[in-house]
Amino acid sequence: MLQRAREIAQQAYAELLERELSDAPSHVAVIQDGNRRYAREQGADTTEGHSEGAETTEALLRWCEELAVEEVTLYAFSTENFSRPPEEREHIFDLVEEKLRAFADADRVHDNEVRIRAIGEAERLPERVRDAIAYARDRTADYDQLHLNVALAYGGRAELLGATRDIARAVEAGDLDPSDVDADTVEQRLYDGPTRDVDLIVRTGGDERTSNFLPWHANGNEAAVYFCAPYWPEFREIDFLRAIRTYENREASWRRNRARRALTLVRALGPETPQARSVLTRCKDTLTQQERQTVEEEVEPLAD
Repeated sequence: MLQRAREIAQQAYAELLERELSDAPSHVAVIQDGNRRYAREQGADTTEGHSEGAETTEALLRWCEELAVEEVTLYAFSTENFSRPPEEREHIFDLVEEKLRAFADADRVHDNEVRIRAIGEAERLPERVRDAIAYARDRTADYDQLHLNVALAYGGRAELLGATRDIARAVEAGDLDPSDVDADTVEQRLYDGPTRDVDLIVRTGGDERTSNFLPWHANGNEAAVYFCAPYWPEFREIDFLRAIRTYENREASWRRNRARRALTLVRALGPETPQARSVLTRCKDTLTQQERQTVEEEVEPLAD
């Protein structure tokens, strides 16, 4: 009885949070941490923690589809995870293989046009996992509604190092002028996966670090980050909606600060700042009432 009441209360709170949200992030990246610690606290084998974590992953994809998130990247197996005991690694590989094939065959994946890809050093993975990656990729290659990237044998520093080496080889061979190296040059040499910068990084399990995950796509410190205590198997829709709210608050703060900088520029330079005026037009609603009045009285007439 008490459990049922708790479930009803949680569902009501989740619906309230969802109604309060106005803008979901385009790209959510998730560090699914805490499977092993969850299993230990439950007195179960580590493999059970990974299995229950896989169920949470399926639920996460449903939540993202409902909120119209366009891209999801899951940190499923890092390069550091190769140091784990062989039996644990094999269980994770079995789960990854099973879930990739199940997702690739699931009606809802095809109904929602989910495109599945893996990022990382796939050549380090067992053949059966590589085959499952290829199967999921090929089955969903024509879709473009939701991009699902599964980070396997992935390390952000290794990704950037590989891109740097490719650029150095191209320069040495005379195929690339050093003065032509820019952000696009680097992006072209990253793993084939994410199609846009990350808006929100979610990490479960209590640790407050991003663990070498998507450093380039996180765009410096521009991505909002949400750390939470629940282990991944315990992560609920409420937790996810709270993460989205963190993103919205960060986005609103960014827009407000940008508008205030633009207002300062316009006040100092007057009509010679069309870009700042454009920012004010888009972000005016984030300012205080007095600041908005200043924009309406002193700035907007300049655009006429």
